[in-house]
Amino acid sequence: MSKISFSQKITNEQILKSAMRQSAIDLNCNADDFLLSKNKVVISKKNADARRYLKLPFAANLVSYGNNIVASCSPELCAIVEEYISSFVWYHCFETPNMHVLSQKLRPLGFNVCFMAEYWLPDVNKLFSENESDKNKSSFTTKILEPCDFQNLYVDEWSNALCADRKNLDVLAIAAFDSDSQKLVGLAGCSADCDTMWQIGVDVLPEYRRKGIASTLTMELAKETLRRGKIPFYCCAWSNIVSARNAIRSGFHPAWCELTAKPLEEIEKINGKR
Repeated sequence: MSKISFSQKITNEQILKSAMRQSAIDLNCNADDFLLSKNKVVISKKNADARRYLKLPFAANLVSYGNNIVASCSPELCAIVEEYISSFVWYHCFETPNMHVLSQKLRPLGFNVCFMAEYWLPDVNKLFSENESDKNKSSFTTKILEPCDFQNLYVDEWSNALCADRKNLDVLAIAAFDSDSQKLVGLAGCSADCDTMWQIGVDVLPEYRRKGIASTLTMELAKETLRRGKIPFYCCAWSNIVSARNAIRSGFHPAWCELTAKPLEEIEKINGKR
């Protein structure tokens, strides 16, 4: 009961502040900077407490929690980014056609826009209300997995739930099994991306989708993460409507967005893998 009481006591405001503190570590700024009414540019630096998959220092990373833009940049790109975010309303800086202006400035220096993503945080009022996912559980069962239980699951089917390149960060998972065949049909996993926040990814076999499995796994894993004293978060590309719908059904809401620029050669390597 003590674990459950912890997760139910934490508030959405505390969760948001925790995320802002982590973003401040990642960007080399102050958490209060995300609440300013004006934009801010800071120099990017390495930090051992940053999210562990980030490659710091950034070339340029623009972050907004809905008030302004805080941009963390290498010294050579600060002036370009500052001019860019000063030229448009902040939310237009994350979309075309304005984004082409930034791209045109970056490319001659060997950089370009690479990633755009939306990040989600749990709404504890929805997460711990009557569990909508229970309505779908008659067709499948779920089980919490520790790292020793999923070492053989690093295959393509579960590549969103588990990351083969960062196995050491995968700390928790929840599996869904077909109630009749006991076949593994869905998996959600948590990556310990930093000391306070764990990121959730989820996969469901194609023939078992649209049955509420993804939202059940995401919701149950988020609650278990909170019970363990960590903040769950969820990320998807803006165009990934299926993933965004899953986040909403699972009790998450949009919290912040990021736009990241990277060296051209790194972008070419990423495209070569897809």
